[in-house]
Amino acid sequence: MLGFLSTSVRTCRPRCSSAFFAEEMAGISLRLCRFLLQAGKSLRTGYAVSSALRLTPARFRSDSVSPPDQARILNAAKTVSKSEGDGVFPASPPLQSSLNEAELAKFAAIAETWWDLEGPFKPLHLINPARVSFIRSALCRYFRKNPLISRPFEGLKIIDVGCGGGILSEPIARMGACVTGIDAGEKNINVARLHAELDSQTSSIEYICTTAEHLARTNRKFDVVLALEVIEHVADPLDFCQSLSALVVPGGATVISTVNRSMRAYATAIVVAEYLLNWLPRGTHQWSKFLTPEELVLVLQRASISVEEMAGFVYNPLTGVWSLSDDTSVNFIVFGTKEISKSA
Repeated sequence: MLGFLSTSVRTCRPRCSSAFFAEEMAGISLRLCRFLLQAGKSLRTGYAVSSALRLTPARFRSDSVSPPDQARILNAAKTVSKSEGDGVFPASPPLQSSLNEAELAKFAAIAETWWDLEGPFKPLHLINPARVSFIRSALCRYFRKNPLISRPFEGLKIIDVGCGGGILSEPIARMGACVTGIDAGEKNINVARLHAELDSQTSSIEYICTTAEHLARTNRKFDVVLALEVIEHVADPLDFCQSLSALVVPGGATVISTVNRSMRAYATAIVVAEYLLNWLPRGTHQWSKFLTPEELVLVLQRASISVEEMAGFVYNPLTGVWSLSDDTSVNFIVFGTKEISKSA
């Protein structure tokens, strides 16, 4: 999902005069070396983490809910209604898809914590402003929208694939888009629907329990397809990207973010964040399933999507701010457009 601490040492070294901070970083480095010596063979089947350092409140923290509302959502998530239907969309995803049942089970186990700001999904809440900033900038530039207005996405149909509890879908809807969120986890969709109902600006979001592959067979089309921190969880990245391509109109846009399969990502996102700092349970992700930027570009090209823009995410521990960067060695995000066939 996410790999953090990607530039914590490098970006702060010139300004790091605090003896306490230096001592802490030295301790982390020592534990890191010890762990690598003991678990050097784990690189073949290593895991990655989805977590972050404690950051300062960001502008999209307003998506939070009060304790009573949060309790209502958490309780409702535990009791999933089997009778609630979605028309032509079955409650259970089709068997033949890029869906990874093991990955689905991992997130189903913690589905009730999607909107718990101190829970396992806290990192996604904290990095969301940087993700939304990239999306806003790229889409406004491509569709020639005014990025300075509050609802620049009005008139755009956007689908959030692997929407989870709606952490990304909601800010996109607040910017005026007609949003559809899909997820293979029924508990996730249940939480997303309940939370969206708490705000009139997000209550119109259409949430469907299905997969990208199945929805593509219904010939639904969207101007923009978003799939953030999802591709590292699917069984077949190429099949998944081809399904994303089938969902977007010719000339439409696709945005994907993931974690790079690099040694630096392994050291910082897996060893430090998961094994040393215990931000998330060990085994949350498999390092071997990550894609490098080059691999993702090639996979998208085979799915008729041309990557036009790419950026990385970096965190400064001194200021507590996530920002976009040209450093894609750990977390990165790409913007691409679907080719328009000559016969179209």
